[in-house]
Amino acid sequence: MYTILVCDDEKDIAAAIRIYLQTEGYQVLEAHSGRQALELMAEERVDLVLMDIMMPEMDGLAAVREIRKSSNVPVIFLTAKGEDEDKIAGLNEGADDYITKPFFPAELCARVRSQMRRYLELGGAPREEATLRVGGIMLDTSSRSVTLDGDPVNLTPLEYNILKLLMESPGKVFSSKDIYQAVWRDEPYGASATVAVHIRHLREKLEVDPANPRHLKVLWGHGYKMEGDEG
Repeated sequence: MYTILVCDDEKDIAAAIRIYLQTEGYQVLEAHSGRQALELMAEERVDLVLMDIMMPEMDGLAAVREIRKSSNVPVIFLTAKGEDEDKIAGLNEGADDYITKPFFPAELCARVRSQMRRYLELGGAPREEATLRVGGIMLDTSSRSVTLDGDPVNLTPLEYNILKLLMESPGKVFSSKDIYQAVWRDEPYGASATVAVHIRHLREKLEVDPANPRHLKVLWGHGYKMEGDEG
């Protein structure tokens, strides 16, 4: 799953874009200033940035100047109608494209797909591994299959997606909210209980002793993580 950072100080616009992109299957991070966007990029892997230009603290142009010092991630500027000088300035700072507000959701998603495809074809982004392995658990993304010590394990689609999310970032702690938003792609109402049930089912299928798991660990009050045998 690829991650897109949406940065716009108008929270309603950022939330609407998040919904459009989640429908397309992307994971979405939100920021409301250039400074906040840089802080998120320092903590999370981001595959594409949608950046408004006029924002408080640090505007989009300054933020992209900083991004380009260390990353060639695709950047699409969000500009207001008639801001031709800003569009040119954005491209000069290293942006890959721009889209003018107001825009149709289909146009936005098409621009994102185009830039992501170009980025991947040019080898700029890390491709997802076909096989993920933690201890004796192996997940094949091409066949969507899971084995435990070589034996097939039958998972539901939700269980598979939770496991894949955790196995893609071993050692990283995901809160129930993180997991729910990434897998269900919905607002995380009641996320804690729902996710806990699915984690319990995964432990029953993948752990020798589900009550004392070796790999699917819980950090009380924080969330869940995947650990290898050395963890």
